[in-house]
Amino acid sequence: MGAMTTTRGRLQVALQAAFDRLAPGADPVLRPSEHADLQSNGALALARTLGRSPRDLATEVAAAPELAGWCRAEVSGPGFVNLHLADHFLTGQLDRLSGDPRLGVPAAAEPATYVVDYSAPNVAKEMHVGHLRTTIIGDALCRMLAFAGHDVRRENHLGDWGTPFGMLIEHLLEIGEQEAVEELSVGDLDTFYRQARASFEARADFREASRRRVVLLQQGDEETRRLWSVLVAESLAYFDDVYTRLGVLLTDDDVVGESFYNDALAGVVADLDAAGLLVESDGARCVFPPGFAGRDGEPLPLIVQKSDGGYTYATTDLAALRDRVDRHHADRILYVVGAPQHQHLEMCFAVARSAGWLPASVEATHVAFGSVLGADHKMFKTRSGDTVKLVTLLDEAVARARLALGERAAHLDEADRHALAGTVGIGALKYADLSTDRTRDYVFDFDRMLAFEGNTGPYLQYAHARICSLLRRAHTDAGARPGALQVATPEEHHLALALLAFPEALDGALGDAAPHRLCQHLYELAGAFTTFYERCPVLRADDPATRDSRLRLAELTGAVLACGLGLLGIGAPERM
Repeated sequence: MGAMTTTRGRLQVALQAAFDRLAPGADPVLRPSEHADLQSNGALALARTLGRSPRDLATEVAAAPELAGWCRAEVSGPGFVNLHLADHFLTGQLDRLSGDPRLGVPAAAEPATYVVDYSAPNVAKEMHVGHLRTTIIGDALCRMLAFAGHDVRRENHLGDWGTPFGMLIEHLLEIGEQEAVEELSVGDLDTFYRQARASFEARADFREASRRRVVLLQQGDEETRRLWSVLVAESLAYFDDVYTRLGVLLTDDDVVGESFYNDALAGVVADLDAAGLLVESDGARCVFPPGFAGRDGEPLPLIVQKSDGGYTYATTDLAALRDRVDRHHADRILYVVGAPQHQHLEMCFAVARSAGWLPASVEATHVAFGSVLGADHKMFKTRSGDTVKLVTLLDEAVARARLALGERAAHLDEADRHALAGTVGIGALKYADLSTDRTRDYVFDFDRMLAFEGNTGPYLQYAHARICSLLRRAHTDAGARPGALQVATPEEHHLALALLAFPEALDGALGDAAPHRLCQHLYELAGAFTTFYERCPVLRADDPATRDSRLRLAELTGAVLACGLGLLGIGAPERM
């Protein structure tokens, strides 16, 4: 992200110059510290190389002229250099931040084309809790990457093809197209699918008709394709409603379903064969990528064509991977997919590299995530054991948010209370997920995620709303405006550091595809502002200059919170 233009990056340059005096290219090892704003530990490693005392080296670094004016440097312990950034330096950095619509975040020095694969619901099936993490993590990553200056291509790999569509189309014909459309248009996809499955399992004539219908679908029969398109269109309308309520960026233009690759599957198999990669095993055609073995130690196959001639998910995934490189000219491809799919995706990546479809210059990354658990720490399900529908979660989140807001929203009219409950409820749901390390499971708990204290969405939203209220009162009651910045108190110093760390927090979140890093920073920023607000009078400051400076700090904090929440796909209300 061009980190050398950030506050820490500028200090890194000065510190590097100080270390270069001792040994060109030596690593300063700049780290956060509990005892200072930052700490350099590079003298410890350099001492072993130079055969000198680490404390003596640290003393020379601390006295280097490159650090003068930037910070106060002191030596501690066996050779640490504690760095306390100068208040006037922080003021200058904040001035740059104040005039920057990007809030200090530099545009990517080398913009890349990203293809992000996420959400991927199945046609004629409800979106459920299992779609929650992929959808909101993928959305947050797309927002952050675009803000950083990259070209982002969102791809919703819709499950819109395969053998189930034979029974779905036959069920549509049995109940009547009009009735089917009405049933699907109200979002009752699960009932439609269960009825089709029940007929398939109970009736031999229905099974036979379904199998014939699959053949017609694959052969491109015009009427069968039309009926298939009805199922897809009604499902997309339902998905669009869920995406709108969830506040994510996906649209119909981002849908690239399994059907899109159907005509390419034969070519995938033929080209793997031409490359000498195919092996026949029990009648199936497979690729054995090196380095993958089963529990028995035997090589694992990636099956690309079954013994009956049909293709597999792996065939489609290889076609998609190839397309994303050839059509999108992707530099990096992110698969926001659950952790259990890790081996499958890694095998696909390995086969694509062997085939030459995934060149070394293109990164393919599995952005894995854990599961959503219930209070019993098992997979989150309803009391009856069914999968929890995503729309049910959204409805309950909004209803509970309205109750949690209580008297806080009493001054608003009905329409505004409803809108605020949606912003807070959906924001709480998303933040609880995004603030968890994506590789971990987490327990779904409405009471915790809707709390106004702790690392929650409502806490951050309330911090932003309180800042907006402060700025309104300043203008209305005192005619005051945010003015020239000054950093004088420890609380102002700490808040300034938190504001200036926003670019690095975003950089870290992008580097690891880890939105929780940005969440943690926003939580720490809100905490720093709370301490500042409680200990540093703003509207009752000792003099107008101090008041206006503190208003500027509040304004910057509000801007960073709003921007950060926006990058997570969460609203930042001005009143709560």
